[in-house]
Amino acid sequence: MCRRDEAGLFFAPSKEPTAARLAREEAAKRVCARCPVMVECREHALLQPEPYGVWGGLTAAERRVVLTRRRRRENELQRAAAPMPAAG
Repeated sequence: MCRRDEAGLFFAPSKEPTAARLAREEAAKRVCARCPVMVECREHALLQPEPYGVWGGLTAAERRVVLTRRRRRENELQRAAAPMPAAG
């Protein structure tokens, strides 16, 4: 779907005013919401990571939050799975 739509909807022009950016991002997210590959697109942007634009319904800032939470959760799981030191 986004390939058929204007790329400018998904990527900010330079010096875009905040109100215009928010409106553009919301419009891009509406396109993403009806896309059959939204989840795959989002995962691509999280794994690469893509530093700009709306991918899979998330802005770059929202993707940073998701990545931070994933890393924190992975670290917690690794600590929980680590063997306990033997009592001596």
